[in-house]
Amino acid sequence: MPRRALVSGGAGFIGSHVTDLLLENGYAVTVIDNLSSGKRSQVPSGATFEQVDVCSPKAAAIVREGKFDVICHLAAQIDVRKSVADPAADANLNIGGSLNLLEAVRQSGHPTRFVFSSTGGAVYGDLVEAPTAEDASKDPQSPYGTAKFSVELYMGYFARVHGLDCVALRYSNVYGPRQDPHGEAGVVAIFCDRLIDGTPLTIFGDGGQTRDYVHVRDVARANLAAASVKLPPATGVDSRAFNIGTSVETDVVMLANVLKDVSSGHSEVVHAPARAGEQRRSAIRNDKACEVLGWKPQMTLRDGLRDTYEWFAARRTGERA
Repeated sequence: MPRRALVSGGAGFIGSHVTDLLLENGYAVTVIDNLSSGKRSQVPSGATFEQVDVCSPKAAAIVREGKFDVICHLAAQIDVRKSVADPAADANLNIGGSLNLLEAVRQSGHPTRFVFSSTGGAVYGDLVEAPTAEDASKDPQSPYGTAKFSVELYMGYFARVHGLDCVALRYSNVYGPRQDPHGEAGVVAIFCDRLIDGTPLTIFGDGGQTRDYVHVRDVARANLAAASVKLPPATGVDSRAFNIGTSVETDVVMLANVLKDVSSGHSEVVHAPARAGEQRRSAIRNDKACEVLGWKPQMTLRDGLRDTYEWFAARRTGERA
């Protein structure tokens, strides 16, 4: 019998890549997604698909009855600006949806590994040194980061009191094919779209702000590793948390220049006023994930940016065909 996996948000950017990789490795995969931002076309034919909201009783029933060996929980509200504008809505989905699934796992009585997609950029805040380790102080600067860390604390409770098997993956800045260049998109997706159009690449401030860019397929590999590796019992919220990034800081000017190079694009780089409150440096240490999960990033930034640009260009060609 193949191992059974559920991927919430499996029609989305990261979730669809996780679904692909689980299927490639012999898992029987069920995807739940309400398609508010995900695309049905991104769910591979080998997966069972249920269009359902992660906060709903139906989603809880699927978990209770599914006897899943692993749940990769990626369904979320990901827009930091929306979380600031409406913290309650952000919490209802990001905390409420997670609790709905966790409680369903508890009720199922089935030994399920719960792998939660957290954030390495938003839980630590601005007052830590980069690259940041998992045990650094937590000081989220947005309702989004607060909600993500709150779910980690709830997982600690479910582990201690109910014996649930929980893992948190704290992602750095994820980029790659299938990322939506609109809404709360990453800068890579936005720049790829503009390079194809030949429109300017806008950098806010001097462009010296840094981020840790990790390719989406490396993130999918981290989910696969977290799904099955044997782990000791949790001894605190950080004991089952793993940073998933490259540990390398890349500033926005360098990112734009590498993208222009790999795409042979001719977009002008223009500067706009700095955005108030933007974090200056962000990168996360990945040595714990390397040692415990046996995971390390494989995609170099240059290769990853080329791969991403080529996907965006091919998609644009297909839309015009």
